[in-house]
Amino acid sequence: MKNPRLITWSITSALAGFLFGFDTVVISGAEQRIRELWELSSSMHGLCLSMALWGTVLGSLMGSIPCERFGRKKTLISIGLLYFVSAIGSAIAQDPYSFMVARFIGGVGIGVATIAAPLYISEISPANMRGRLAGMFQFNIVFGILIAFVSNYFIGRIFPEDVAWRWMLGIEALPAIVYGFMCFCISESPRWLIIHEDRQEEAAAICRSIYPDMTDTEIQDLVNSIAASTETSSPSAKKPFFTSRLKLPIILAFLIAFFNQLSGINAILYFAPRIFQWTGLEESAALLQSVGIGITNLIFTFVGLYLIDTFGRRTLLYIGSFGYIISLGLCSYAFSIEYYAIVPFCIFAFIAAHAVGQGAVIWVFISEIFPNAHRAVGQALGSFTHWFFAASLTLVFPIMADSLAPAIIFGFFCFMMILQLIWVKAMVPETKQVPLEEIEIKLGVREA
Repeated sequence: MKNPRLITWSITSALAGFLFGFDTVVISGAEQRIRELWELSSSMHGLCLSMALWGTVLGSLMGSIPCERFGRKKTLISIGLLYFVSAIGSAIAQDPYSFMVARFIGGVGIGVATIAAPLYISEISPANMRGRLAGMFQFNIVFGILIAFVSNYFIGRIFPEDVAWRWMLGIEALPAIVYGFMCFCISESPRWLIIHEDRQEEAAAICRSIYPDMTDTEIQDLVNSIAASTETSSPSAKKPFFTSRLKLPIILAFLIAFFNQLSGINAILYFAPRIFQWTGLEESAALLQSVGIGITNLIFTFVGLYLIDTFGRRTLLYIGSFGYIISLGLCSYAFSIEYYAIVPFCIFAFIAAHAVGQGAVIWVFISEIFPNAHRAVGQALGSFTHWFFAASLTLVFPIMADSLAPAIIFGFFCFMMILQLIWVKAMVPETKQVPLEEIEIKLGVREA
C-alpha cells in the first residue's frame, strides 16, 4: 500500500524528530564555550546542559494531556512554537539562568514530540508499514543530529568564537517555523476521532483518503474494530493506568526506555567532541569526528528502518545489544591500555549498533504495545522514563568525566547492555505486522 498522502502526513509528523535531534545535539558544539564564558563549575555546567532534558521530562510527563484533550494535530503544531521560542531564547541569553529557561522550553517541546509524533504515525499506519513509517521519527532524529553536527562545524569555522555558539543554537528557529506551518496541512488521527470524539464518519473519510486500496466495507470494518476496542476497554479505561491488566506493556515500555539511556547514547552524543579530545584530537578535528557520528547514525538508521518490518523489533534489539557490548567493551579496553587509535572506530560502531537496534525500535515499539484507550498515557510513560534517565545521566556526566577514568565509564555502559541482552531474551515479544487491536490481545490487555 503506497499512498502519497499517508507518506506525506507521516513525514510531516516525523519532522518533529528532526527538531528533537537537532535541539538535543546542537549544544555539543557550544557546551565548552558556555562553560568558559560564564565560568561554570562542573555541577552548574551539568545543570545548564541537562536543563533541556529536564524540560523534556516535564513534556513527556504531561504531553499525553494535550494529545488526548486537543488531539494529535494541534499538539504537533504547538511543538513547533516551543522549539522556535527556545532557539531564539538560547541564542540571546545573557546569563546561565535565562539560558536554562530557554533550553527548558525546548526540552518541553522534545518531550511532547516523543509522545505525539510516534503516536500519530502509529495510529494512521497500516500494520505492514507501521514499523517503517513510525520509524521515520527516529530517522528524522538522526538526520537532525547530523545536521546539528554539520551546522556546528561550519558555524564554528565561519563566525568568531565568542558569537559562534549563539548562531549554533539560534539557527534552529528556521526549521521550527517550517515544521509548524507544515503541520497545518495534516489531518487528525482517525483513532483519536473515534476514541475521544465518537466522530466515526469523519474518521472513515480520513481512512478512505489514506487507504485508497481498501473498499468501503473494509474501511467500515476498521472503524468498527477501533470502536469495539474502545467499548471493550472503556470500563477499565476509567480505572488508574497502573493496573495488573497493563503490567506487561508498562514493564516493557519502562525497560526499553531505561536501557536506551543506560547505553550512554545521549552522553556520547552530547559530549562527543570532548570524548574525541580525550584521545588527543584537537578541537576542530574533534568537531569533524562528531560529523562522522552523525553520518554513521544516519546510514545505519536506514538499515534499521529497512529491516524492522522484515526481521522484526526483537531481532533488531538482539543485533543492537551485541553491537553495544562489543563496541563499548573494546572502547573501555582501549582507554585502559591507552591505545586511543581504535576509540573513534569503537564509537562509530556503537552508534551503528544503536541506530540498527534501540534507535530504530524504541519509539515504534512503545507506540504499539498499549491499547487504544491508554496509548497516549503509555507513550508518555515510555517517553518520561527515557528522558528522566537522559537528564540524570547528562547532569552527572561532567562530574563523571572529571572524577572517573574513561575506561570505567565505558565499562559501566557495557555492563548495562549485557543486562539489556538478557531482558530481550527473557521478556520482549514480537509485534511486527500485527494490527494494533490484535497486539492488545497478544499482550493480554484485551480479550479476543
